[in-house]
Amino acid sequence: MRIVIAGAGDVGIHLARLLAQEKQDTVIIDQSAERLQYVENHLDVFTIKGDATCPLILQEAKVEKAALFIAVTSTEAHNITSCILAKKMGVAQTVSRISNVEYLNKETGLDLKELGIDFMISPEKLAAQEIERLVSRNAFTDSFEFDEGKLHLVGIHLEAMSPLVGKQLEETSYLNPESNFIPVAIKRKTATLIPRKTTYFEVDDFVYFVSKEEGVQEISMLSGRDKLKSKGVMILGGSRIGVKTAASLSNKYNVKIIEQDQKKCFDITDRLQNVLVIHGDGRDVELLREEDINEMGIFIAVTGSSSTNIMACLVAKAQGVTKTIALVENIDYIQLSQMVGIDTMINKKLIAASNIFRHIRKGEVLSLTNIHGVDAEVLEFKVGPKSQVAKKPIRDINFPKGAIIGGVIRNNQGMITMGDFQIEEGDHVVIFAMNECIQKVEDFFK
Repeated sequence: MRIVIAGAGDVGIHLARLLAQEKQDTVIIDQSAERLQYVENHLDVFTIKGDATCPLILQEAKVEKAALFIAVTSTEAHNITSCILAKKMGVAQTVSRISNVEYLNKETGLDLKELGIDFMISPEKLAAQEIERLVSRNAFTDSFEFDEGKLHLVGIHLEAMSPLVGKQLEETSYLNPESNFIPVAIKRKTATLIPRKTTYFEVDDFVYFVSKEEGVQEISMLSGRDKLKSKGVMILGGSRIGVKTAASLSNKYNVKIIEQDQKKCFDITDRLQNVLVIHGDGRDVELLREEDINEMGIFIAVTGSSSTNIMACLVAKAQGVTKTIALVENIDYIQLSQMVGIDTMINKKLIAASNIFRHIRKGEVLSLTNIHGVDAEVLEFKVGPKSQVAKKPIRDINFPKGAIIGGVIRNNQGMITMGDFQIEEGDHVVIFAMNECIQKVEDFFK
């Protein structure tokens, strides 16, 4: 499959890296020779220096032969224009990164598909939705729904009081008598493990489960974590993500926003009636104490500075906040969250790239998500008539060792799959797979 990417920023490079692993015919366009040199030095993809809104550059990239054109530069107008041109020149599908969420509002009556843009991705909106999910399930470090909640992917951090700690997986069945969930991965320091019967759980493990709805609450009790001390949420940073997050949480929580820009404070106050807006520097520990940070249940740092967000979350944790979430720009920082004590670090570009990547997958991939800090993905496949996984017990499928089947959705009902379970045509199958074996997993669903 030929794929053309406009933009060699973090999103474009991450996508190109994923595509290179799958040996896709990938072209990346950018005006920066320095960025393209980095791509050439690290990835097996073809590069073109130029402006993707120039028809001659698109011709050079042979977009007319491409299955997908992805515009992910930092400039919204540039992305929209290049997608429109690429579509007119014959590309099969287009994806545009946008910042103005009004383009996603159906009430405006604007249909950009008529212009040639098939999919639009807003990193800020996706990040705000991710934060909202994490807040709504405060015991979890990760949370994702398949088929509107028929199955869930959730992650927990094991505290010393967790009933899982010190036990092998096969010894913990009494904690799951109805088989409502199954562990699919363990993140231990920098290593990712697929849990087997004899795998031990340890303090500070991050454990990820696929669960039915009725098992979600049971999993939250396995972390050994104290409940939220209050319904108070403090958000550091009046960015677009901060405002979107505050708006979505203000109906259920007592929300405070701390913002350094006074004009922004007035704007936020006008927009959000149920949110207390505080003008001040969130790096000031005394200010945080004056605003009762020690009484907060959740602290969310979404300023434009990754270092500020990380340090503020560490301060919040030291002051006794139950759950902390930091927005970081550098994808490499994600690995740090589990080492320094921050509950969850999220990267809006990584979230956007993973969302875009589902348009590239082979087989019938219905949804895809990544786990923060884990070099793996969770995918949902629809089983076709020729799929190798159908009509045989799971234990006999000979699935790759770096992957595990977590559950199945059949007739709108979530099911947890054990060794004797048989998958049928039409089932939606949730898979956890390490990056190096994703291609092998896809082959089972062709």
